[in-house]
Amino acid sequence: MKQTPLTSKHHQLGAKMVDFAGFEMPIQYKGVLEEHRTVRSAVGIFDLCHMGEFELKGPDALGTLDKVTSNDPKLLKQGEIQYTCLTNEKGGIIDDILVYRAADSYILVVNASNTAKDYAWLKKQLLPGAQLEDLTAKTALIAVQGPKSADLAEEILDLPLHELKNYTFIEPTYSGEKILLSRTGYTGEDGFEMYVSNALAPHLWDVLMAEGEKYGIAPIGLGARDTLRLEARLPLYGNDLNEEITPLEAGLSRFVKLKKGDFIGRKALLTQKERGLEKKLVAFIMRERGIPRQGYLLNDEDGKEIGYVTSGTHSPSLNQAIGMGYVRPEQSKPGTLLEVIIRKKSLRAEVIKGRFLGLKK
Repeated sequence: MKQTPLTSKHHQLGAKMVDFAGFEMPIQYKGVLEEHRTVRSAVGIFDLCHMGEFELKGPDALGTLDKVTSNDPKLLKQGEIQYTCLTNEKGGIIDDILVYRAADSYILVVNASNTAKDYAWLKKQLLPGAQLEDLTAKTALIAVQGPKSADLAEEILDLPLHELKNYTFIEPTYSGEKILLSRTGYTGEDGFEMYVSNALAPHLWDVLMAEGEKYGIAPIGLGARDTLRLEARLPLYGNDLNEEITPLEAGLSRFVKLKKGDFIGRKALLTQKERGLEKKLVAFIMRERGIPRQGYLLNDEDGKEIGYVTSGTHSPSLNQAIGMGYVRPEQSKPGTLLEVIIRKKSLRAEVIKGRFLGLKK
């Protein structure tokens, strides 16, 4: 397994380590439940050094980006960030990524499990005047997430970060090095992601941990990261998204700009929109005791199979089991009752609207 610049920190903290996308990563430290609640109430710190980062530059960089993504990168101003999908000819999602508009280039942040695949795909699609560089091996990424993350980040960097808008970034100097700081995250809470050199990452981690003690900081593993993102109804590639699923089916239509002009997959997506969807991603809450897991079947009230679960867990915030999955469009309306097949039992669930976090009492 590959290691990140912070692997030794996790061992020192007594983390339980697992293989994730080929990296030795912490699944938990003191426990998923405690870590989850720390992010919802205070601030958590995450090692995201396994994520992939590319730089796209040159006179044809924007043209290339416009060709390969579903959103419209022409709308981006310097310092802004855009969520978008890389789509194949069938409209399927190769990956869901973030695009950062820097002064002279675009930074693409991709999922760890897709880094090699995405890089190979993008290299094939480059227009003549575009260059692509893989920055992954020399880039570290640390995130702080939670309601007290702005207080901590502002103290560390001595900048008015409470004023920084969501999905924007700045490039301040920290410890003599230019870093990239964005107001982004994957938890449903306020937060920041910090891109730094591998050499600086351990020092930054230590400073954040020390200064964050008064804010109740704790390191957060992949286990809580998953429960946090699911409560916020954020899709996970490999679970809720893949190359056989389109952004329209995944509920990501607002990130598909069919009117912007041609891009890879546009024709297939136009056809799908005209014909109508065969499946839609929904969020549901269990009304009977049981945890939905990826791959479990979903039935309608008459016991007829209508879809499958893509993500599921016990929600620490709701103290109830929740999940997401694909069903036929006619079963996708909020309030629709479903049956989740768990250990050969049919257990009732209800489709909800919006994020699970909005259901908190």
